[in-house]
Amino acid sequence: MHSEHTFKQYDAELEALRGKVLEMGGLVEQQIVQALEALVKLDSNLAKEVMVSDQLVNALEVQIDEGCSQIIARRQPAAGDLRMVMMMVKTITDLERIGDEATKIARTAQKIFDEDRMYKPRFNEIKSMVALVREMLRTALDGFARLDVSKTVEVARQDELVDEHFRSAMRQLITFMLEDPRTISMSLEVLFVAKAIERIGDHAKNIAEYVVYMVKGKDVRHISVQEMERETLEP
Repeated sequence: MHSEHTFKQYDAELEALRGKVLEMGGLVEQQIVQALEALVKLDSNLAKEVMVSDQLVNALEVQIDEGCSQIIARRQPAAGDLRMVMMMVKTITDLERIGDEATKIARTAQKIFDEDRMYKPRFNEIKSMVALVREMLRTALDGFARLDVSKTVEVARQDELVDEHFRSAMRQLITFMLEDPRTISMSLEVLFVAKAIERIGDHAKNIAEYVVYMVKGKDVRHISVQEMERETLEP
């Protein structure tokens, strides 16, 4: 009876930590949305909100990390549970980095706002990139919540689209800079933001890949989408 109670308590601890990971995911998604809005509207207050949220995200990462360390020390989890704990540790690292990238975007918005320039960059090109990475993050977290490996391939395909958008934006910006040197500083800012968004996509893809590691014990990083599809379909 005692061991059954301990097992239930252990299960509850794992579930509570998973809930905190999803809470952290919700926070960083909000950061992405607010960072884009701060940039498009050059809203200084919204940019500051993103930076304040980043402190909450960092605090959650520390809290979850400590919880995972305690479970390993006290419970000495076996195979499947140990992979679950490792997946959470890896996931919060990527979520924290997504928060950092969103904060970089917010800082760019703040900088443009503070300088109050006559010529301001247009961020139309990156709105579709943000929509894609936000969807990637949602899908990856959904896969994490349901332990659904089919979401991993979906996220990997979306990541390829994000990379295409980034390359296209880069070509466009290089053309602007060559045609009119006055656009150089603005174009570099857009490029900096586009790169941050592309990195957010990479981190979302990592989170989706950890789910495959958790469920199947297979590392699907650094393989093609086609190979990943085969790995996730195999029983």
